[in-house]
Amino acid sequence: MRDAYCAIRDTGFVAMKKTLEELARLVQGKVEGDGGVIIEGVAKVEEAKKGEITLAVSEKFLCEAKRSQASAVIVSSGVRDFSKPTLRARNPRLAFAQILEVFYPQVRKFSGIHPTAIIGKDAKIGKKVTLGAYVVIGDAAKIEKGAYISSGVYIGNRVVIGQNSLLFPRVTVLDDTVIGGEVIIHSGTVIGSHGFGFVRKEDGSYYKIPQAGRVVIEDRVEIGANVTIDRATIGETSIGSGSKIDNLVHIAHNVALGKNVAIVALVGISGSSTLGDGVVMAGQAGVTEHVTIGNDSIVAAKSVVTKNIAPGSIVSGFPARPHHRQKRIKALIDRLPQLVQRLKKLEERVKDK
Repeated sequence: MRDAYCAIRDTGFVAMKKTLEELARLVQGKVEGDGGVIIEGVAKVEEAKKGEITLAVSEKFLCEAKRSQASAVIVSSGVRDFSKPTLRARNPRLAFAQILEVFYPQVRKFSGIHPTAIIGKDAKIGKKVTLGAYVVIGDAAKIEKGAYISSGVYIGNRVVIGQNSLLFPRVTVLDDTVIGGEVIIHSGTVIGSHGFGFVRKEDGSYYKIPQAGRVVIEDRVEIGANVTIDRATIGETSIGSGSKIDNLVHIAHNVALGKNVAIVALVGISGSSTLGDGVVMAGQAGVTEHVTIGNDSIVAAKSVVTKNIAPGSIVSGFPARPHHRQKRIKALIDRLPQLVQRLKKLEERVKDK
């Protein structure tokens, strides 16, 4: 169980060179211009130098890319007759991400189980699992093959961590939580904390409702830093496969997220709300309790959803309304000073008569 805690290889950067044609084959793109140009790195368009490739997906950045020293530019399929060699891709941002992985691969980490790790009774540790320094694994927990648990992580009793999942330092996973495979959880996140459940008594004090449920996180979810996901009062708080949650998000008890949901920073989702597949919530948005947001809807930044939203909706404002309606309301509000002046003049004319 307590294998030697050893480094697999040196973590230093290894220089790499690829031709533009080789990169195009990797991302299933097409080259326009010199496909033999040598690429040694990736850079932002403002900082790109000779030997580097950059990304340009708007007119502004296309102009900057032309002026830059970049040796090649990743562009959309529709761009033609560019002044530099280009890699044209159907999804330029995806191609950019794939090329980044070529030049900046993930650093191989330490492997094995550190002697300071504490492993509880009846815990099951799979093959090729890494447990960093001062990791605590609770009783009857199960850590599946290839999982990487960084230093200082706490994993409670009966927790399941799926294959090849990665937990960064100081993550806390409390009792009975189930985490799927290839999940990434960043530092400071707490999963399975008690939901905010209290009953107010006649004397004004609060009686705590037992939080007897659990959290279930499906495969390929990524959770940012300092996120809190509360366990259900009864049943499950669930996060659907492929969902991405940014930093500083709070997900309350019995919330259900569908598949491939994207939640940007500082979002708060109240208890027992449901977000369908493909929902996007922009920064600082909120959802009140017992609300359902339909599949593929978009909630704009700083909006508050107080009622159910039909699938495919785009909403904004407080309370959240259809975005086109909210824009008209905002335009009218901006005209209020002028309308008030007109009203005063009309009142004076009426009074004079």
